[in-house]
Amino acid sequence: MPLLSRRVSTAATAQIGRWVLEAFPRNQSGVDYDLPRDDPGWFGPDSVTWRIHSEFPGMLAGGLCALMLQLLHPRALAGVYDHSNFRQDLVGRLRRTTSFVAATSYAPAAAVEAVIERVRRIHAQVVGQLPDGTAYAADDPELLTWVHVTEAYGFLEGCRRYCREIPTAIADRYYDEYRRVAEALGARAVPASQAQVLAYFEAQQPQLCMDARSREVLDVLSAVRLPVPLPGVSRDMFLAAGAALLPAWAEQMIGRSRGQHLQSVVAARVLRSVAPLFRIALNDGISTRACRRVGEDPKILMQWPV
Repeated sequence: MPLLSRRVSTAATAQIGRWVLEAFPRNQSGVDYDLPRDDPGWFGPDSVTWRIHSEFPGMLAGGLCALMLQLLHPRALAGVYDHSNFRQDLVGRLRRTTSFVAATSYAPAAAVEAVIERVRRIHAQVVGQLPDGTAYAADDPELLTWVHVTEAYGFLEGCRRYCREIPTAIADRYYDEYRRVAEALGARAVPASQAQVLAYFEAQQPQLCMDARSREVLDVLSAVRLPVPLPGVSRDMFLAAGAALLPAWAEQMIGRSRGQHLQSVVAARVLRSVAPLFRIALNDGISTRACRRVGEDPKILMQWPV
């Protein structure tokens, strides 16, 4: 690599690293990812989950895609709408979700179990009624399945679109592995393959809608200011890249315009081109620490397991 290109790349990766750590600071959850030694957690170095969840651009864009899908389910949305401060602190909510995914993916087993139990206790307190009187509860197995499937779909497709090719067999293995978290929270009948996820989405569509509450949450999401330089640019790129992952039926239901669709096409190309810089900038992250905890070279994360 020419010297000038190398200097530009080094400067870019350093800036990306600062942006990410300012937006999503590490060690906020109090989880120790370094000890105890040789503890693989729930997935371990031979898992597909460790590899897919190590790709930051795919995870962030995929997480935003999941949020857009989740707001289409009235009962799933209600728990956030009625019981959280998303209007005032959406960034905080995104950080808490990021911490949960990181902990359940990479933490030692005892820490994973503690995080799961804490979330189960929170879910048990989230109950209410929709404006039409329909009851909802955050620990409803059907709602837990919906939230999990939208997240798993977003993470997988984000990695596939922006970070690396994912064969169908690897996608199936990911869905089968990662459903362990959903089932521990109380989800049931969780899809375990790519084909099952697509069939699940088709079966769920009759109860989905884009209503006034959905639009309010989408407006808040669209206006979020990430605590990084050029927050509007960062937000717009990642939101558009997340929207690019939506299934066609969801994009139509949300009502995205042709201009928004074209913006997503451009954002997807940009994110795909800069994804390798994120990998370099974040080469000392949680996935790396988890590999070292179990005595593995972090380079294994760049290859699919046998």
